[in-house]
Amino acid sequence: MKTFHLRKENVKREWYIIDAKGKNLGRLASTIANVLRGKNKPYFQPDVDCGDYVIVLNADKFTVTGKKLTDKEYKYHTNRPGGLKVRTLEWMIQNKPTEALALAVERMLPKNKLQKRYMKRLKLYTGESHEHQAQNPKSLEEIAKLWKAI
Repeated sequence: MKTFHLRKENVKREWYIIDAKGKNLGRLASTIANVLRGKNKPYFQPDVDCGDYVIVLNADKFTVTGKKLTDKEYKYHTNRPGGLKVRTLEWMIQNKPTEALALAVERMLPKNKLQKRYMKRLKLYTGESHEHQAQNPKSLEEIAKLWKAI
């Protein structure tokens, strides 16, 4: 019996849709990251990009517990002297609504060459409508209940 090795030509990509309204940020991000990587498939291999597309509606209406709105900070540097910028989660939701969820998902993905490919398959929308009706997306919430993740 030969060992099965998945090739990128054999991967069948599916489209999933999820409504982020009222969902916890961390649990939602980890579920999305798993689907983007393909860990929900029986033939998952970490070195092959076998993940699916994920559409997130209401990407700015997630919830957080505790005092994370004011205490959670996002830091970046402008590479200029004194250029450290610090933003709170509350500021991110008001000014860059989808960026907080995108950063949470990106930081849960492996830090390798595949990370950019995974993130290209993540589609975030702040409203109830999206542009991907032609792809007939399935509900990710049904699959996530099997994992008991969300």
